[in-house]
Amino acid sequence: MDAVRVALLREVLAGTEWLQATRRFAGSLRASVGPRAGGLLLVGSEAYEPWHLAAHLDDEAAWSGLPELSPTLVRHQVPEGGAVPAHLAVGLGRLERAGRGETLLVVAPGDPGAGLLERVNGARRSGATVLALDGGDAELHALAHDALSAPEDGELDLDTLQHLVSAATGENSPPRPGRRRFQDRLARLAEHLAAPPPAHW
Repeated sequence: MDAVRVALLREVLAGTEWLQATRRFAGSLRASVGPRAGGLLLVGSEAYEPWHLAAHLDDEAAWSGLPELSPTLVRHQVPEGGAVPAHLAVGLGRLERAGRGETLLVVAPGDPGAGLLERVNGARRSGATVLALDGGDAELHALAHDALSAPEDGELDLDTLQHLVSAATGENSPPRPGRRRFQDRLARLAEHLAAPPPAHW
C-alpha cells in the first residue's frame, strides 16, 4: 500500500478510533527504539511472516532519518547453506539473545504458538520491550508492554493496521541533527512511488 492509498484510508477512517490508536501504537514503537536504545526485532508466527511490515518500516527509517526503525526480521524457518542474504537469515535463536534496550515487535493474526510465546516471555524477562500487533491473543497481550489488535468485527484487518502503523512511525518525530529537510523527504517519497517494489525483501 503506497502513501496515496494510506492517505485515502485515513480519510475513510477519520472520526473513528483507529487513526488515534495506530498513531499511539506507532508512538510507542518510536519511543522504544530511540537513538540510545538497542535494535528492533520483528517476528511473526510460524504461519505468518511480516515481510510487508519489515519493508515499510525499512522505508520509513530511510525517509524519516530514523535508522533505528529499520527492523531485523526474525524467521521461524531459515534455509540452510547460505541460500538467502544475511539480513533474511536470522532465526528464532536471536530472540533468546534479546535483552535490555532492544524492542521485539510480534505480528500474529492468529495463534502465535507456544514456542514463540515462550521465547517472547524470555526476551521480556531479559529486559526487552515487547510490542504486539495481533488478532487479540490474550497470552500475547499479557506479555506485551503495548498491543494493538485488529477488531473482531472485521472493520479493519491486521494488514491494514500494519500499513497505518508503519506510515505513522516516521510522523511527528522531534527534529534531530542531520535529519533530511521536509522537501528532501517529499522528493524521496515521489521517487519511491514511481519505483518498483524493493527486491531485497
